[in-house]
Amino acid sequence: MEAEQLSHEALLSTRELEIVELVVTGLSNHKIAHQLEISKRTVDNHISNILKKTGTINRVELVRWSLQWGKVCLDNVNCCYLPNSSQTVNHNEVLP
Repeated sequence: MEAEQLSHEALLSTRELEIVELVVTGLSNHKIAHQLEISKRTVDNHISNILKKTGTINRVELVRWSLQWGKVCLDNVNCCYLPNSSQTVNHNEVLP
């Protein structure tokens, strides 16, 4: 995997990040669709867009990218707690 493929600059939507989190847990596209109450084809489209944006070619690389750039928390490892968008953000505050 080339370094430029792993750019953390990929701008994923909230829905795409939600789908990435479900991919990391090992859910199939069908199960993701069921859980999010959307069609499997919509999940397929999201996954395709996510792979393009992240420069990854499959789910394994996507999981690796997600962990490397702190996009997901897996079994309380690699966790980064971000404030809700409704909260005021203090960029100088250190989060746990």
